[in-house]
Amino acid sequence: MGEGDKVSATMPMTTLKAFNRCVLHLGQLARDGGACGFIADGLQSFAELVPFTSAWWGEMSTPGIDVPPQSWMHGRINLPESFAAEWHPVAANDKFSHDTLSQPGEVLRDTGFNDPCEAVNDFARRYDLFHLMCVTYELPESGLMFFVCLYRGEHEQAFDEIEAQLFSAFCDHLFQSWRFQVQDMIRFDTGNGASDFGVARRDGSLLFVGAHLCAAIQREVPGWSGSMLPAQVIAQLHKAPCVTRLGRCALTLSSNAEHVILSLEAPTGGEGLAPRERTAAMLFAAGHSYKEIAKLLALSPATVRTYLRNCYLQLGVKSKVELGSALRLPNSPAEFARKD
Repeated sequence: MGEGDKVSATMPMTTLKAFNRCVLHLGQLARDGGACGFIADGLQSFAELVPFTSAWWGEMSTPGIDVPPQSWMHGRINLPESFAAEWHPVAANDKFSHDTLSQPGEVLRDTGFNDPCEAVNDFARRYDLFHLMCVTYELPESGLMFFVCLYRGEHEQAFDEIEAQLFSAFCDHLFQSWRFQVQDMIRFDTGNGASDFGVARRDGSLLFVGAHLCAAIQREVPGWSGSMLPAQVIAQLHKAPCVTRLGRCALTLSSNAEHVILSLEAPTGGEGLAPRERTAAMLFAAGHSYKEIAKLLALSPATVRTYLRNCYLQLGVKSKVELGSALRLPNSPAEFARKD
């Protein structure tokens, strides 16, 4: 669908002119402001055309079997720093989030605290997320999804169809401009695209991160949930260009104006997994449930879930079949059991 289709010809001329000014301003931000505050500044400009109370955006991993979606790079407007961390415990049950991730490129809207899971509704009430409008995009070079979500409170109007058209067209520009900025900074040329790379501000906050880099950091720093680099990496940013160690991984840090580019130098594929992660992944791909794996490996079910999430991210797979292929396992659980 082209831009002309997304912005209806029946829209008032004053609205179309305001939209054009907004897009031109976005282009100016991309040229003059760089990537550091580009998305936040762009959305603040869009708020003059389509008002909203709060906003959330970033990169997110899609859900897998027993692996909920998770936001790894996130920015926000009028929401607390803890917002993503508070959302993660209810992410697996957030129907609106699952719907948007399963329909990339489509603007979805919702109104009310009506999720089937009451914990999700409690989270939405806490921040008055009564009206929602969100779009996601596939970001194949990172192995993650890019999303932008706008919110309005209970005593405000719902987002209407014209606002959804404007949001769709605007976010197309926003996403592509941000993507080009990241590509220009990284200049990647590897078989994994940019999944081994990250872009951070000097304070350690992420502007872009790839799935393989996410998995490597979380493996070496248990409990890490994205957005900010681990403290031990932040402490090394001022030394760029340099190579620093993070557990078993080596990270190359290089300067790019006000940013630092991170590149993961670690084994890829199954060889890059920790031994227990690989064992858990092999058992899961061979047909065992995570509860059975927990019993076999003397682990908690929560630890098994974390291991599997890391494996899905590191290997860039989205299903049990793809996981088995990446690990080069036999096709049947029985065959695996005999060889084990």
